[in-house]
Amino acid sequence: MAETATVYEPGTHPDLPPPATEVGVIGWLRQNLFSNWWNSLLTVVGLYLAWAAFAPLIQWAILDADWVGDTRDACSSGGACWVFVNVRINQFMYGFYPLEEQWRVNLTGIIFALSLAWLMVPRIPGKRYGALFVLIVFPIIAYYLLGGGSFGLPEVETTRWGGLMLTLILATAGIVAAFPLGILLALGRRSQMPIVRALSIAYIELWRGVPLITVLFMSSVMLPLFLPEGVYFDKLLRALIGIFMFQAAYIAEVVRGGLQAIPKGQYEAADALGLSYWKKMRLVILPQALKLVIPGIVNTFNELFKDTTLVLIIGLMDLLAIIKTSLEDPNWLGYSIEGYVFAGVVFWIFCFGMSRYSMAIERKLHTGHKR
Repeated sequence: MAETATVYEPGTHPDLPPPATEVGVIGWLRQNLFSNWWNSLLTVVGLYLAWAAFAPLIQWAILDADWVGDTRDACSSGGACWVFVNVRINQFMYGFYPLEEQWRVNLTGIIFALSLAWLMVPRIPGKRYGALFVLIVFPIIAYYLLGGGSFGLPEVETTRWGGLMLTLILATAGIVAAFPLGILLALGRRSQMPIVRALSIAYIELWRGVPLITVLFMSSVMLPLFLPEGVYFDKLLRALIGIFMFQAAYIAEVVRGGLQAIPKGQYEAADALGLSYWKKMRLVILPQALKLVIPGIVNTFNELFKDTTLVLIIGLMDLLAIIKTSLEDPNWLGYSIEGYVFAGVVFWIFCFGMSRYSMAIERKLHTGHKR
């Protein structure tokens, strides 16, 4: 029995699937890396240079590395000695915090991580309450958990805090405190009141014109000289104050750029609705301005996170300072590369995580400004 051919009306023939060489991984490679002979040549040369650069690094860091052991005698293969990091990892994480009290640091970290999840995961309701918890309640909990001296917890002096724990405390506290102050300074710099504008400009230009290392040195050495007799500020607290006052000036300039990017019509529309100044800023102007400057804000946060390493000049033992101190141990001389590589990887993970999260926020808040 003869088969009947399918007859299609003109213009109704179904589209054929694209060739296999134009879609998927092969299609991406052809379009981006091998679209013509010049791009193909550059791709081959680039792959060769990458292999020449990274092959020895992979050989040293992974294939020939020593991972298990308790002493430097375990490092005999000629590759990286990650035994050094493994032996010192507790000190790198907690500094000189008492071993039997480190559960307090872990509990604080868990509470903070859950609080961030409350704010970042879209499906979890009550973001306003989560923000209030992070800004008001959590610092109180962290203060009593980490410092102790109350509720039956032994006191742990801040001089014993260190490592990654101290780095995260400095960066988090600096970010949380500097962000609102920076917004207020940006609004003050654009204020119509001459005194407010002048004070804001003076503050911003003063702090932006001084290196952070000088600010930390002044807060640690010079500030106690101006305090009344008997008044004592903890060294960590002095460093935190210097960091957030310094960083607020940079955040203010980033936010000011966003405020200037908002069309004048938005201000006029808010005024036409009869909104007060603070309602206009909170409901109309700031949401748009902050959305536009997300990359700049996150870049400032990344710089702050990395600049926390400067506290070693005033005797605070952050992650980098702890690693530097560990390298002076006669039992581990000669393994500075492993220590600094570990510190670099840790800093990269946190900075890269903040950058990727900021990109996710940009995509979520995208309303057509991108071209």
